[in-house]
Amino acid sequence: MIGRLNHVAIAVKDLAAATRLYKDTLGAEVSAAVPQPAHGVVTVFITLPNTKIELLGVLGDNSPIGKFLEKNPDGGIHHICYEVADIRAARDQLKSQGARVLGDGEPKIGAHGKPVLFLHPKDFCGTLVELEQA
Repeated sequence: MIGRLNHVAIAVKDLAAATRLYKDTLGAEVSAAVPQPAHGVVTVFITLPNTKIELLGVLGDNSPIGKFLEKNPDGGIHHICYEVADIRAARDQLKSQGARVLGDGEPKIGAHGKPVLFLHPKDFCGTLVELEQA
């Protein structure tokens, strides 16, 4: 069902410093910071030859990244994102096998302008999983 790894997301307490680290220290290609108000985050994408890293910063008082950073003050891996050909078919198959889809279960438009869903970490070895329609 799952296709390629789209990205690994890392929650950071200082988005500008993390961006500089990847750009200046590691020499990576980084995007501009883009606010994602519907998700309560600011994103920066680092392009690698085989995938991407998504840096996640806080946007607003109800940001899920703010809550994550309260529990993990140094930041850390927040989620991994896999591509799927048909997000609704993937959702339905996963739900039929007992997986829990977060939120209302309907895909939302993600940072790449494509439909995404998040799966409960307790159902996936303690890892928050994002599915993105390819």
